[in-house]
Amino acid sequence: MLAPGMRRTAQRTMVYNAIVRLGSHCTAEEITDELHKSKPGFPRSTVYRALEALTASGSVYAAHLGDGPTHYELASGDHHHAVCQICGGVMHIQEELVSELETHLEQGHGFKPVRTDVLVVGVCEECARNPTPPAARRRVIDPHHRSN
Repeated sequence: MLAPGMRRTAQRTMVYNAIVRLGSHCTAEEITDELHKSKPGFPRSTVYRALEALTASGSVYAAHLGDGPTHYELASGDHHHAVCQICGGVMHIQEELVSELETHLEQGHGFKPVRTDVLVVGVCEECARNPTPPAARRRVIDPHHRSN
């Protein structure tokens, strides 16, 4: 939902709705392509301006996932990610783990976190088994623990 107090323009609403349709971690390019399906010629510059306003208002989260373009998703609290450096797959890191880290820093080191951004870059299980790069589209990696 667009943030309260934010000026609701048709363009911002269209960009927001495109993110809803595309799901998490979509790029400005993918958003523009999605909008071109129903509104050919929708300006890329308008997409960027709308994303800037949506991000500033807190309606949308801009994730910088290593190399490459910024990815956008609907804001829903803190966002911490693990990114596969081979396939670009993204996994959300559970907030409980980040809270444990913050507690450890505060209690064990007297360091009071003000803001925490976690980005872990590595290789996902699938790519570790088969290092041939898959299709270019980022995928969401299952965040559930495996039972060994």
